[in-house]
Amino acid sequence: MGIFKKKHVNHPIFWENYASAFDRPLLEDLKKIRFVVLDTETTGFDYETDRMLSIGALAVTDNAIAAAESMEVFLDQYYYHSKNVAIHGILKKEQREVISELEAIQLLLAFLGNSVLVAHHAAFDLRMLNEALKRHGLPKLKNKVLDTATLYKKTLIRSPLLQRKEHYSLDDLADKFDISKKDRHTALGDAYITALAFIKILSRLQKKGVTTRKKLFK
Repeated sequence: MGIFKKKHVNHPIFWENYASAFDRPLLEDLKKIRFVVLDTETTGFDYETDRMLSIGALAVTDNAIAAAESMEVFLDQYYYHSKNVAIHGILKKEQREVISELEAIQLLLAFLGNSVLVAHHAAFDLRMLNEALKRHGLPKLKNKVLDTATLYKKTLIRSPLLQRKEHYSLDDLADKFDISKKDRHTALGDAYITALAFIKILSRLQKKGVTTRKKLFK
């Protein structure tokens, strides 16, 4: 029986640079890990037909937002739902500097590196990003991913006297932690709210003895 070798695929240099960051050992100490908190605004919720309109991301290190490390890009798209435009305020004819989906991907990968990716209801953002990568012949993101909705539940006291919700929205977390919702429903605004909630959640978990990457993902 013959031995088949996996075919090598030549990816663009920006992907190779991104992927090479994962050749290094990942840090364990939560105080030293770089987290990238991310949010996407999209034309809708269909993974195959809808597209990203904007991506906002910022870095968190040692329980603090890194003020100089943020990005927000607006994508040149032509597929809009009028009901969603009313929510996120991104109008097709609005005067914004827009870039192509591929350019946005390149900028995001350079910003991400091997950081831990954080998002609220992360499965949606992750799927939208991976679908975009797929359209350009690229593999899925390699980053570890945390969902603040799931993490928040880990901070709650288990008691029959306290009613826990099945799902916690970003508004729920903003209200719980007294975070302003001024820039809600913009990619960078939601990323900022998520980052503040994440820092609060992380602080609570650290008090419970969660001090390493391994324990955080347990």
